[in-house]
Amino acid sequence: MELERPDLTQLPPHVRAYIEALEAKLARLQAESEPVASESASGPEEPPSHTSVITITEQGQVKRTPRHLYGRQRRGGMGVFGIDAAEADPPVGLVLADDDAGIILLTDQGRAFRLPVAELPETPLNGRGRSILERFPLRADERLALAFPDQPLDGRGAYLILVTRRGQVRRIAAHFLGRSLQPGTVLYNVSEGGPPAAACWSQGDQELFIVTRAGQATRFAERLVPVRGCLGMRVDPQDEVVGVAAIPADGAVFLLSDQGKGTIRLMSGFSAHKSPGAAGKTAMRADQIVGAVPVQEGDDLLILSRLGKVIRFAAAEVPPKEGVVQGVNCMNLRADECVAVAVLPALAAAPA
Repeated sequence: MELERPDLTQLPPHVRAYIEALEAKLARLQAESEPVASESASGPEEPPSHTSVITITEQGQVKRTPRHLYGRQRRGGMGVFGIDAAEADPPVGLVLADDDAGIILLTDQGRAFRLPVAELPETPLNGRGRSILERFPLRADERLALAFPDQPLDGRGAYLILVTRRGQVRRIAAHFLGRSLQPGTVLYNVSEGGPPAAACWSQGDQELFIVTRAGQATRFAERLVPVRGCLGMRVDPQDEVVGVAAIPADGAVFLLSDQGKGTIRLMSGFSAHKSPGAAGKTAMRADQIVGAVPVQEGDDLLILSRLGKVIRFAAAEVPPKEGVVQGVNCMNLRADECVAVAVLPALAAAPA
């Protein structure tokens, strides 16, 4: 007989915290004891490539693992442990980058640091990270805010789109983010719109889709953003931006909630505004959205949880929708929550 979890809200906080800690430990033990999915469930084995999955913790521990070690599972699975992180330093970021590229670390004060991917030691699944704060010492009141590759996987990025918590948006030309980036360069003046909250690469002529934690979103043409930036979205004082995606007018965006539910919103059902700066409208019904990524046919999705688990599954398993929905279950969570999402493009076919 399957037991239903009782309501714990009436218990003292210390008792509730103890129970939740036991549940988290049980989830770890169960995940580690479950057999690896067979090929029939996870799809054919992927050949090695030069793309790494980079996991970052709240306090600056970073690790990279080759993408092919994350086998594809079915949507709704538990995933595998992708990083061995301390309980007080949970993972918060997921970045996909080629091994000959770099990742940009952006702080809540707008300062940027570039770290070559090849300088990160390659580690297996559930390996430990390496602290990057020894190499890039932050100020006493400074924290890591964002991490993103210095070039997109398809090599077609002309601009980096940067959005702050309060909805301010800027376009930064790709050549500012290459190997010549000086450590500590101020990429964005936080006094103009608050700390950075989300970033993505664009080709220069796409649509921008900005979404907040409460599931409100706006869409407008990227070309409408002036050189010095502008207000991209009016954000409620109790809300904040958590994601941005650059997509074609007929594209689609995957939205993920902290409870592991996700949906693919088709832009054919989400009309664009004629200019930036409008208030948002509901894109997904959820208490907390954690991210938004553009998806195309053949893509896989990677989801990271606070306990360090990562699941990879085909985006095609998520039904696309034109209207507002709660989403479908994408990751089986037990005393856990989702913290980040990334899209993994299909590998290019080898030349004949």
